[in-house]
Amino acid sequence: MFLTRISVNQPVFATMVMVAIFVIGLFSYSRLPVEELPEVDFPIVAIVTSYPGATPEAVESDVIKPIEDGVSTLSGIDAITSTARTGSAMVLIQFELEIDSSVAAQDVRDRIAQIQGSLPDNAEDPQILRFDPSEMPIISIGITSDRYDTGVLTALAEDELATRLSNIAGVGRASVVGGLPREVHVLIDPDRQSALGIGASEIAAALSAENSDLPAGSVTQGVSKQSVQVEGRLNDLAGFEEIIIARRGGYPVRLGDVATIGTNLAEQTSLAMLDGEGALAVDVVKTQGANTVAVAEAVREEVHAMANDPLYDGITLEIIRDNAIPVEHSFESVQSMLLEGALLATVIVFLFLNSWRSTVITGLTLPISIIGTMAAIYFLGFTLNMMTMMALSLAVGILIDDAIVVRENIMRHLHMGKSHEQAALDGTNEIGLAVFATTLSIVAVFLPVAFMDGILGRFFLQFGVTVSVAVLVSLFVSFTLDPMMSSVWYDPAADPHRERGPIGRAIHQFERFFDWLGVCYSKLLKAALRWRKTTLITALLIFVGGLALFPFVGAEFVPPADNSEMQVDLETPVGTPLARTAEKIAQVDAILRTFPEVIGTYATVNSGSNSGENSAAIVVRMTPPTERDLTPTTITPLVRDALLAVPGAKFRVGPPGSFGSGVATPVAIKIFGPDLDTLTRLSRDLADRLAAIDGFADVRTSLDDPQPTIGIRIDRDAASDVGVSISQVGQALSPMIAGATVSDWTAPNGDSYDVLLRLPEDVRNNASLLGSLPVAASADGTGVVRLDQIAVVESSSSAGEITREGRERSVQVTAGLDDLDIRSAQPLITAAIAEMDMPPGYHVGFGGDSEQIAESGASAAAALLLAIVFIYLVLASQFGSFMQPLAIMSSLPLALIGVMLGLLVGGSTLNMFSIIGFIMLMGLVVKNAILLVDNANQHTRAGMNLFDALVEAGTTRFRPIVMTTLAMIFGMLPLALNIHGGSGQNAPMAHAVIGGLISSSLLTLVVVPVLLTYIDSFTRLIQPFLPAAPDDVHA
Repeated sequence: MFLTRISVNQPVFATMVMVAIFVIGLFSYSRLPVEELPEVDFPIVAIVTSYPGATPEAVESDVIKPIEDGVSTLSGIDAITSTARTGSAMVLIQFELEIDSSVAAQDVRDRIAQIQGSLPDNAEDPQILRFDPSEMPIISIGITSDRYDTGVLTALAEDELATRLSNIAGVGRASVVGGLPREVHVLIDPDRQSALGIGASEIAAALSAENSDLPAGSVTQGVSKQSVQVEGRLNDLAGFEEIIIARRGGYPVRLGDVATIGTNLAEQTSLAMLDGEGALAVDVVKTQGANTVAVAEAVREEVHAMANDPLYDGITLEIIRDNAIPVEHSFESVQSMLLEGALLATVIVFLFLNSWRSTVITGLTLPISIIGTMAAIYFLGFTLNMMTMMALSLAVGILIDDAIVVRENIMRHLHMGKSHEQAALDGTNEIGLAVFATTLSIVAVFLPVAFMDGILGRFFLQFGVTVSVAVLVSLFVSFTLDPMMSSVWYDPAADPHRERGPIGRAIHQFERFFDWLGVCYSKLLKAALRWRKTTLITALLIFVGGLALFPFVGAEFVPPADNSEMQVDLETPVGTPLARTAEKIAQVDAILRTFPEVIGTYATVNSGSNSGENSAAIVVRMTPPTERDLTPTTITPLVRDALLAVPGAKFRVGPPGSFGSGVATPVAIKIFGPDLDTLTRLSRDLADRLAAIDGFADVRTSLDDPQPTIGIRIDRDAASDVGVSISQVGQALSPMIAGATVSDWTAPNGDSYDVLLRLPEDVRNNASLLGSLPVAASADGTGVVRLDQIAVVESSSSAGEITREGRERSVQVTAGLDDLDIRSAQPLITAAIAEMDMPPGYHVGFGGDSEQIAESGASAAAALLLAIVFIYLVLASQFGSFMQPLAIMSSLPLALIGVMLGLLVGGSTLNMFSIIGFIMLMGLVVKNAILLVDNANQHTRAGMNLFDALVEAGTTRFRPIVMTTLAMIFGMLPLALNIHGGSGQNAPMAHAVIGGLISSSLLTLVVVPVLLTYIDSFTRLIQPFLPAAPDDVHA
């Protein structure tokens, strides 16, 4: 091959090429950012609208439906999911993955601008938010103090701590969670308001107009131009009392006549708690593309500096969540596994080649290939993340594979008596096409993996490309560096009289054992070729045995990662106040602290996916995996049982969901239909049925108990008689009860305050006083219209939440699984649904792991099919035969029994990682068959009969096949054993690959030669019926 010839003839040039690859790779490695996962653009846009005081039914009809109707005609929409809660609406639009998220967000923004006029007047402007996983906090810092109250602590956190953190390079923002800023409260006296006949809207308008600076243009005097501004901003609180809000009887009515003005803390509607006590937190979000590990380290240093700063005496700072730690641990463990895998693979080479120089020559392929791949990762815009690092750790054994085969063949030619230079050229040329074909087979497998459909494909893109690039680099090194070094740095002649040391004696004994093993294999191969039918029947039975093991292997979408964290979602009855929910959190914290594996808790109420003062998310921090025996998965049922001691609350326990979505639930069943009462009945029926089945836990429905409300039923005739419309009633009540931020005020010390208009707490929380509230001025202007004059105030109830999917109402039943996998659970779910009385117009859909497995399974199946097709194309081109590739590819099903046994022995499940490992096997197992068939073809072309050629090929290739297989197995062993106590999420892939390699390698050495004899017989049988070659015709 020309690359080999150039390298052998120009060793200095070949060395400089390797040095260049290494240097560029090191430079690229130093500049690569470290992330947990690849950066993926999710085209998901959220429309969030606040509609103060509105019930979920009103939010659905007045806000969500108009928005859904407006955006539904946008092109590229994959799904629309909406949620209506009291006072708020969220419409989530998921676009097809091919659409850029920024373009999608702009399209939604333009469409919302067109329909905004049709939304209710007292609904706030919709906010358009683009979903970005990089916006998730990398670190959360808890802030507590025994010296300062919440208001002072909030101001200090926002003005000092968050500002210092935001100034760190790579930090996008630092936001305070659970803080209570001070506000200017304008508390209306409803009696004075009624007596003076003044509506809340008049007060709000006056506050907004009389507390502002207004530009009035500019004046040019000579050479200077000066702006003119009407200065209406108030400098002190006393000025608010003097604002004239109306005139009655010719006299001014001032704000102080109808309201009390003062500063106070904002009303607490959300809460952060650290270890069962009230706290503040600061969430730190990095900028896009910044190095997660580097930014986190800088934040930790700054937190340590602030904790020791005398300026912050009396304040305790504690890092309560550090999402960079799993990234660091994963990165460090993969680095260690890379090194250990490389060492183990190198030991295998030394054991077989019995030469430290040959071991060095072969082993140099690993660092150059890995470092060279770093350059490709950098230039492709990838990052060092779980996928790229997993690809390299799995590829360690593969990367040295080509070098082993090349070096072993060069050694064989040396033993023929050839010079080192000639042996390097002949040995590489002889094996070159086979090695090239095996490498292309691996690339043919991984490219379909890299371009799978859906989200899974986006994440595995970097995995597939990284492995493909790595094996191509190793192929280049094997064809250049290995033969060059073999020709100039060869082993000295062995001294037969030299006394062997302990290692030498051990290796000699191993060689004797391996020679004996080779003789046994030769006898086995001859017997298999004589008893061909028995051999094939045995292979078929082994394949069927692999299929029979399938039901014994559990199934899940992805195995849970042990990141020393679990989550408890707490829910108290609808309508429970914030303080009561906080009490329950403190009880939960006390129970969790009884577990030695738990080191602390961090809870948030009415935040993120947990909406409502009765809903909390409690993140449970656990000791490192190396310091405990229980994993988050195994401790979950114990925690669930312990929490039964907390009355008046429901819990869901499990691993945290992705991107702050609450506890991850493998089971999710959706019921669709028009009527909420019917959906409630159906969902509770299904939930009861599932809860009665062993293995289902934490069964919940998304439709909560009805939420208590106060209904105001307007008498339209009475309202019309006094000239009051329904919208006027809503506009009058909303600022008094819900409150309205009508202005802002800057204090003399520079602090900024929102100005909030509302009723005093004792009035607005007294339902019996609602009827006496003024809603409009009377027609003659001498008084006001009270609410009870035109309406009836009564207790009522409404749905706590309404969810819609695909523009129709839906309810979701979710559940966790204990000692039950999703594949076993699915028939039980289907049977439970079949027993239900489902009315016409209602139907069921599946989410959770079932939906994800179905979608990703289809993508993986397509990738597997493409991989098989590409492998056939490569093999047919390599061997110039349509039939021989079929014999080689017979090694593919022979891997199944090993995959199943590997998963069972490793305690793994069938999941996306193990399935990708099985696809990966498709390229690896054919390597051995290619080496075998290629050598047999060389012998038959030299005139040897097929039987002898197969026996000779098996004997010749037995050593490199076993050597490369063991190198691959030992290279992946650290990943399979998870010896560094990482999350262990990647281990199933290694279990599948190692098991499949063992079974396919053992069976390939026997089955493939037998199939080749049948293919040869078949070819001879049909040869007379095939068109003759041109030379034969002329002959």
